[in-house]
Amino acid sequence: MKNLKKRIFQIIQIGNKSDLPSKLFDYLIVTLIILNLVTTMLSTFDELARFKGIFHIIEVVTIAVFTVEYILRMWTSDLLYPKKTPIKALGAFIISFYGIIDLLTFLPFYLPIFFPAGVVAFRMFRVIRIFRLFKINAQYDAFNVILEVINKRKDQIISSMVLILIFLAGASLCMYDVEHAAQPEVFKNAFSGMWWAVSALLTVGYGDIFPITPLGQVLAIVIAFLGVGMVAIPTGIISAGFVAEYTKIKTYRGSEHELQFVVSTITPDHAIANHMVKDISLPPELLLVMIIREDKPMIPRGETKLLPGDKIVIGARNYQEDIDIDLTEIVIDEENLWNGKRVSELDFSEEEILVMINRHGRTIIPTGSTIIRSNDKLMVYKQPKK
Repeated sequence: MKNLKKRIFQIIQIGNKSDLPSKLFDYLIVTLIILNLVTTMLSTFDELARFKGIFHIIEVVTIAVFTVEYILRMWTSDLLYPKKTPIKALGAFIISFYGIIDLLTFLPFYLPIFFPAGVVAFRMFRVIRIFRLFKINAQYDAFNVILEVINKRKDQIISSMVLILIFLAGASLCMYDVEHAAQPEVFKNAFSGMWWAVSALLTVGYGDIFPITPLGQVLAIVIAFLGVGMVAIPTGIISAGFVAEYTKIKTYRGSEHELQFVVSTITPDHAIANHMVKDISLPPELLLVMIIREDKPMIPRGETKLLPGDKIVIGARNYQEDIDIDLTEIVIDEENLWNGKRVSELDFSEEEILVMINRHGRTIIPTGSTIIRSNDKLMVYKQPKK
């Protein structure tokens, strides 16, 4: 039973393409997710009402598979969290992000009393599960750049949105005052003017409300020109943020020298196989700087699970080997402009990945909010150009 449980765990986990059953299981889940979503959309067409029975069967089958998958993940949760007791591991999985998503995948189907006919909004959570296959968290993900840009520019974005709301309110009141006398049934109140302003500026209207007086038409032209510029402000702010993130000039780096390292392959019986990075320990002179899984580099974050077949790159100053991996150590001093900044604010190129920070002999797996300090040693991996 123990071997069966371990095998099921290996199959239902994402990321092992060399394991054919695991690979086929991933494809099956993705296929069922897409099939379920397509069926949900098709069932909304009155012209396809005669296929309602088939749609229901597909819904039942896919939900049954999702339910079984969730039960299996609960059963094998102690293998996902080997350092926890079975009860704590089960609780950790249930409250985890993907555990909640998996639950919401099928839960509405079993709650017809509270969710008659199912809630379509909850069904859309199945789309989120597809992102697991892309191993977004395996490296410093591009999605984090979006969050960083929004976070850095939030004050400007909020200010621009307030200006747009003020502009819309002013435009609606002006148009109401000008057009109400000419067409009181159309511009009944200030809200009607607001609807015209929004539909004119965002092009979502259908021409149901428009000015007919000469003054109103002139005012509409002015408002339209000004509105285009106002609405473009948030877009410009976000675009500028992306440009700034991806085109920073690399300056004031500390002293650089090549880091020597060793590469080791994890075998199925290895002591650290199927353990999380945060649960393993290395001698002080060794540093885990990278994981290579199926020829793709991964940042060894604390929650990253080491799988059989993974290659781990370990920094070792007294070891030399001719291997095609470009790894650089950057030493930060007091005068360095990176000193005191967050990792998300550093000016790395698109080909570079910060994989680890060595701080006074202690290994730190960096996140976007990690603060760089004086005397830190940054391990940077440069991806080869394709």
